[in-house]
Amino acid sequence: MAKTIQQPITFDKFIRYALIGAGILAIFFVINYLSSVLLPFFIAWLLAYLLYPIVKFIQYRMRVGNRALSIVFALLLVIAVGFATFMFIVPPLIEQFDKFTRIATNYLQDQAHTNDLSLMVRNWIVENQAEIERFFHSPDFKEAVKSVMPRLFSVIGQTASIVISVIASFITLLYMFFILLDYETLTTNWIKIFPKNARPFWRGVSKDVERELNNYIRGQGLVSLTMGILFAIGFTIIGFPMAIGMGILIGIMNLVPYLHTFALIPALLLSLMKAADTGENFWIIFIPVLAVFAIVQLICDMIVTPRIMGKAMGLNPAILLLSLSVWGALLGFIGLIIALPLTTLIIAYWQRYVTKDVELPSEENQQ
Repeated sequence: MAKTIQQPITFDKFIRYALIGAGILAIFFVINYLSSVLLPFFIAWLLAYLLYPIVKFIQYRMRVGNRALSIVFALLLVIAVGFATFMFIVPPLIEQFDKFTRIATNYLQDQAHTNDLSLMVRNWIVENQAEIERFFHSPDFKEAVKSVMPRLFSVIGQTASIVISVIASFITLLYMFFILLDYETLTTNWIKIFPKNARPFWRGVSKDVERELNNYIRGQGLVSLTMGILFAIGFTIIGFPMAIGMGILIGIMNLVPYLHTFALIPALLLSLMKAADTGENFWIIFIPVLAVFAIVQLICDMIVTPRIMGKAMGLNPAILLLSLSVWGALLGFIGLIIALPLTTLIIAYWQRYVTKDVELPSEENQQ
């Protein structure tokens, strides 16, 4: 029976491992400290990754030739598509809201039996003057002011952060432009920052990341398209306002998993507008809307997402649903976003480096 030879941990190995651990911690703290600076760069890299196929198509298939000009055309195309989608959804929604405001104003005037709302408000103040003065001198009002003041400064701080975000967005666009200019060089030569003996490992990880990210984006896009079509059909069947526009909006929102649930807010407003315009009971309008949401969500969760995402990412539907549940419980909403690509990356890493089911590419084969 062969004996297992255990190599002793020498002082040199201990120092080497300690330095590696310290280096990893230092990198972590540096990234955390510079996160506000690095975030625009990472967002720019993601945008460049998404735009590169369009830029490549314009440059080589449409024979534009110049890379910078192809990037500009790609950005103009994306902006045009986004603007057309915006104009298709937002102006009708604003028109519906204006109609609802007029109806609500008319309703208040009819209930108050007056055409002057300001006179009605003035009369109410005069009639309740004593109660109003008592409220302003009460401890409750003073406590309310004390609690509101920090929130006011918080709003001012948020406004400043919005301005900073706008500036960061321009920096992000600059990053994206320069990344796209030398995209091929950057994506092929970044591996040279590692020692030669470590390059096969990082090259294998990068290929896994690229493959799973491609599959995830393609699969999630198809799921969002299917969901948008189903919602448009459902809203059309129940005669809901802006059926196609709502379907497009929900499809775009679902590019981030489960973000489409926030579409219930404009759906609620549109239901109120329709009820005020037609005189129908609000619940008779809104309950079919909830039914459409429930039915489409059930179809997507039970059929569409497992089949499309499972096929695109090579996961069994049961594993797919389990990964969504586990990562959602661990990391909340962010966990739902990263659940599928992270699960496939873990599986790919396990097969490549633990069970050795997938061969590690050698440095010679990559050159």
